[in-house]
Amino acid sequence: MSDQPARWSQANVYPDMWADPDDDPRNSDGVSPDGELATLQDFLTNYRMTLRMKCEGLDAEQLARRSVPPSTMSLLGLLRHLAEVERDWRNWISDGEPLPKLYGARDADFNGAVADPAEVDAAYSDLAREQAATDAALAEHPDLSERLGKDGFAVRELLVHRIEEYARHCGQADLLRECIDGRVGQ
Repeated sequence: MSDQPARWSQANVYPDMWADPDDDPRNSDGVSPDGELATLQDFLTNYRMTLRMKCEGLDAEQLARRSVPPSTMSLLGLLRHLAEVERDWRNWISDGEPLPKLYGARDADFNGAVADPAEVDAAYSDLAREQAATDAALAEHPDLSERLGKDGFAVRELLVHRIEEYARHCGQADLLRECIDGRVGQ
């Protein structure tokens, strides 16, 4: 008897995938976006959606479940971490005083990810709010070559870095989800 969940997928047509292509909300009809900015935004949107999909249908205990000791990583921690980094990216492009940390000192985003439904609701709310605020701040700067903030980050660099951050954490979310209930990613 093993305490490891059996591997499974919600897909029927392609059982090795997370979702059948026709049911995957990340798939869109038509051609890909025109232009570099629209392409980068499309990739970011899809990775954000992927992270939410990896957390879908889990309760507070499952979302807060740690990977392997001594790691404090959990799906809830990833949601909180990405809210924190969205806020931090706004600090990179601002000339003003930095916004305060959402969750406190280093690694508090992961360490404070506890199995409480109110914490889960707050994490989703924080993430949505911080994503919208960062998106709004960058929408004022459609020129990908424009340099922002005291360190002169190019808008393009910031968008690519955000995609990289979500992509990396979606890979971790795949493994976390499989450990929780056996559901595998694609």
